[in-house]
Amino acid sequence: MIVCVCNAIREDEICTAARNGAPCAIAAYRSVDCEVQCGHCLPYADDLIAEERAAQLALRSRRAA
Repeated sequence: MIVCVCNAIREDEICTAARNGAPCAIAAYRSVDCEVQCGHCLPYADDLIAEERAAQLALRSRRAA
């Protein structure tokens, strides 16, 4: 699904950026050589990043246990 219409950034690109360490939407956009345009997508992109980072943390915790 498209997250950012202005830059045609997809959910999988945002999630990949989060897995690679992007802490926020702006950093994720930079990782795919884009900049925020209108900004309507930022809350959703930030939510995706938070979810992905939480999932990665949970996975690491399970592996450590």
